[in-house]
Amino acid sequence: MTKIDIVSGFLGAGKTTLIKKLIGEALKGEKLVLIENEFGEIGIDGGFLKDAGIEITEMNSGCICCSLVGDFGTALKEVIDKYSPDRIIIEPSGVGKLSDVMKAVLDVKEQADIELNSATVVVDCLKAKMYMKNFGEFFNNQVESAGCIILSRTQNASKEKLDTCIELMREHNEEAEIVTTPWDDINGKTILNAIEHTDTLDSMIEDVKAMHFEEHDHDHEGECCHHHDHDHEGECCHHHDHDHDHHDHDHEGECCHHHDHDHDHHDHDHEGECCHHHDHDHDHEGECCHHHDHEHHHHHHEHGHHHADDVFTSWGKETAKVYTEEELKSALVKLAETVEYGFILRAKGMVPCDGGKWMYYDLTPGEYEIREGQPDYTGKLCVIGTELKEEALEELFGLR
Repeated sequence: MTKIDIVSGFLGAGKTTLIKKLIGEALKGEKLVLIENEFGEIGIDGGFLKDAGIEITEMNSGCICCSLVGDFGTALKEVIDKYSPDRIIIEPSGVGKLSDVMKAVLDVKEQADIELNSATVVVDCLKAKMYMKNFGEFFNNQVESAGCIILSRTQNASKEKLDTCIELMREHNEEAEIVTTPWDDINGKTILNAIEHTDTLDSMIEDVKAMHFEEHDHDHEGECCHHHDHDHEGECCHHHDHDHDHHDHDHEGECCHHHDHDHDHHDHDHEGECCHHHDHDHDHEGECCHHHDHEHHHHHHEHGHHHADDVFTSWGKETAKVYTEEELKSALVKLAETVEYGFILRAKGMVPCDGGKWMYYDLTPGEYEIREGQPDYTGKLCVIGTELKEEALEELFGLR
């Protein structure tokens, strides 16, 4: 019997960081396979986990709904036949719907000796309100379908901010376990215990089955797959223009811009502020947010049935261009702090820099991180968001 654990979470919530912690502290000795499902033309995160000796299967060709309903089942069975793992961790796309992934696993259960062991969502407690407001259809589905909710960035949250986030979670999921302790303060085994020892998974599975039964009972008029709620990956991703006012900001506080590259933001609270701490020595995929509560009314569909590619766009390029660190920093500052290039939700990649170094970057609204990493076979750039201006992105990264 192979255990299947799904670790979902919106873009930049910290899924990969959590998985690395679980692998390093709780799952040693297990025969483990990780299946990633990236949204974007270029898979980036695989390289971060290969050094842990984990088998990576990135499924980033074609739309995820076809992968989930068809190819996903085949791929899952092949992984089981080839590796006979004790456990498979599935890391879905950040804009994927957790209910879709759970349904896909349940469909494979009839043909393979597997058990859906857990369904978890990672939630950035400092950005949950903004994402829930602007991208509720996708964000809320992950929360509503989870047996365990793991909050990230709680070390940077005030009591009021944390309480508000927990309240928002409970509005959409009354039963799930909620992990609130900062990750640095607890062992991965404690987190795994919360993930696995929950009484809510069975009821969530029944909800997922009921949800998908209702959705299949429609005339889909030639849609590429079986129902409307699927997440599409990058190469199947054709953005539909929407009417959004990116300049209607509701910052819930003051807006300050700190460009202190040696600043240790972990010792500070940034509650309600729009603070730009570009701390290059820490993994902080999203403590504060420049785009607080934009009014993207079209995106907030609490119970809608929309394709992710109707809402989100990914832009990806491979490049041999060698950057200076200042060129890379300048590009990331503009992505993090302006809406000149679209509403940027996530950017990540790795590029060669002068001096023979390779720099890896991670970006979420309002902040970025750059760190030195191992060389790859070529440079990779990936940006995910809404209303992306692709020509402007090419110019920003010096590709035009």
